[in-house]
Amino acid sequence: MLKILLSNDDGVHAEGIRILAQALSKKAQVIIVAPDRNRSGASNSLTLEQPLRVREIEPQVYSVEGTPTDCVHFALNELMKDDLPDLVLSGINHGANLGDDVLYSGTVAAAMEGHFLGVQAIAFSLVGKQHFATAAHIACQLVEQHLNKPIPTNRLLNVNVPDVAINELKGTQVTRLGARHHAEDMIKQKDPRGHDIFWLGPPGKEQDAGEGTDFHAIEHGFVSVTPLQVDLTAHESLQAMDRWLKDQ
Repeated sequence: MLKILLSNDDGVHAEGIRILAQALSKKAQVIIVAPDRNRSGASNSLTLEQPLRVREIEPQVYSVEGTPTDCVHFALNELMKDDLPDLVLSGINHGANLGDDVLYSGTVAAAMEGHFLGVQAIAFSLVGKQHFATAAHIACQLVEQHLNKPIPTNRLLNVNVPDVAINELKGTQVTRLGARHHAEDMIKQKDPRGHDIFWLGPPGKEQDAGEGTDFHAIEHGFVSVTPLQVDLTAHESLQAMDRWLKDQ
């Protein structure tokens, strides 16, 4: 039977992961390994200075005192090391992971860890907090398609789903990441003792959001599927850098 590892960054009790698990359980064995609390924005961080505490809070549902990356790392290198899953799925995230968001996203990071460790991985995000059933439906469709014909690129996939009913979706588009302006100014306040505290400002507005981007697809009612690569090397700059160093 198909075996799927589920994780997220909103926490093991989040609505998104529970709805996704319920939808997938009709066709697969689902194991949930997720943070014990909300770890949004954790990116690819690992817990290095303290041990991971793991509790099985329900059959095949594990709560980890750690980051999303910790969760998938533990699952693939310990919990399931003798019987790896067929897929690592992350989400359904409570909110978008578009453009620059992927650099900070714990949802994408959980899927990326699965990709690092050799398992096909997909991150799912709902661009809102209402129609989780729509995102779960899309996830099931993509899993079914992967079973019938495996994803051809050996790439991590980042999937964003509009927050609408299933029958209101316009279709699916393969997209590239767009980009935002810089985040807005930080918010300065005082704590009860009169000390300064600071909150991160809201995400910046879309800067690169034209046709072909994930922003554009979502704005027009399409599911956005973006293949991501982990290699951050600026390959087109290698020769120029080599010449620059030799010109010293």
